[in-house]
Amino acid sequence: MATEHAPTASEYVIHHLTHFNSTGHAQKDVVDWSVINLDSMFWSLALGLLTVLVLWRVANRATSGVPGRFQGFVEMMVEMVADQAKGIVHSAESRKFVAPLALTVFIWIFLMNAMDLLPVDLLPRIWEGIVGAGGGDPAHAYQRVVPSADLNVTLGMSTGVLLLCVYYNIKIKGMGGWVHELFTAPFGAHPVLWPFNFAMQIIEFVAKTVSHGMRLFGNMYAGELLFILIALLGSTATAYGFIGHLIAGTAWAIFHILIITLQAFIFMMLTLVYVGQAHESH
Repeated sequence: MATEHAPTASEYVIHHLTHFNSTGHAQKDVVDWSVINLDSMFWSLALGLLTVLVLWRVANRATSGVPGRFQGFVEMMVEMVADQAKGIVHSAESRKFVAPLALTVFIWIFLMNAMDLLPVDLLPRIWEGIVGAGGGDPAHAYQRVVPSADLNVTLGMSTGVLLLCVYYNIKIKGMGGWVHELFTAPFGAHPVLWPFNFAMQIIEFVAKTVSHGMRLFGNMYAGELLFILIALLGSTATAYGFIGHLIAGTAWAIFHILIITLQAFIFMMLTLVYVGQAHESH
């Protein structure tokens, strides 16, 4: 980081947790709908495009003969997701869209989570060099590269799942049937209970959406912060700090592979569960 003096530990952490956004200033709130975190937008869209290209390439080159290792791996994942979808979403027609969507979501979130495994300073340093070459101040060249550690991104994705659930509620039950369910479940159809039923339904939708997004964000944000703290350990300029950095960084990276995979799987499964619930009547 090109500053007049070496950054303190708190300055280092704050710099790495600050987004490059549309205002050009440090973001003070975890969620701020008035600004666009350009780094999160760029990396999430780039990794989403990569996901689609990879799946398209595998589908385009699929062979009915003996598959290669990569095709075999993708086919195994397709079968796994299809089996999960079949057990949760009981409409065969809906599964034609929902199962591929769940697979895409799983791979997309896994790739976003996997950005956490890159060296903490690698891409931010490259961005600082680009900003400095363009005449800007590298000290204010913010860049966060883990989109799933941005609550705006994860809540946006969970809101997309909510809209999908609303769509299937209307498609399966009809607008009249869904509205009837909103006011008569779970307590009963008596008019006195309508406000309480409606309030409970709205609370359920909101709670599922918020928890869906915050679960992924919380785990990935904690992982990102821990990698930053481990990187600080390596900046102590002592042999013990460097050795501790290598040991802690390697151990956490290995364990984090399980976390990023598990979080992608959980988000995918909850997507299937919520869509499956939209097909059920109370």
